[in-house]
Amino acid sequence: MTHRIDAPPPAVRAAEATALSSVGRSGAPRNEPVAATAAVDRVILTGDAEGLQAMGRELGTAPAGIDMARVNALKAAIADGSYAIDAPTIATRMLGLERQLEGAR
Repeated sequence: MTHRIDAPPPAVRAAEATALSSVGRSGAPRNEPVAATAAVDRVILTGDAEGLQAMGRELGTAPAGIDMARVNALKAAIADGSYAIDAPTIATRMLGLERQLEGAR
């Protein structure tokens, strides 16, 4: 069957229009609910990801190792203005960290 491009589309018969509007592609009536399909997605972790997960579990169960007495003493010293900053020590440690990072590259 051939149609001219500038011609109007062929008319749909009334019986076909009714059938198309009430029945879906599968042949089931359109007014009935459609069941969802079960999801089958899976995730496969690499060895590195599994290692990170294990490390996260270890860190979550291990004690934090934070000296709360020292933390509270530092907070109090900062609050009352008696905490002194040792700039040369901070600079030395920052440079040492930088050297370690450069060596790791």
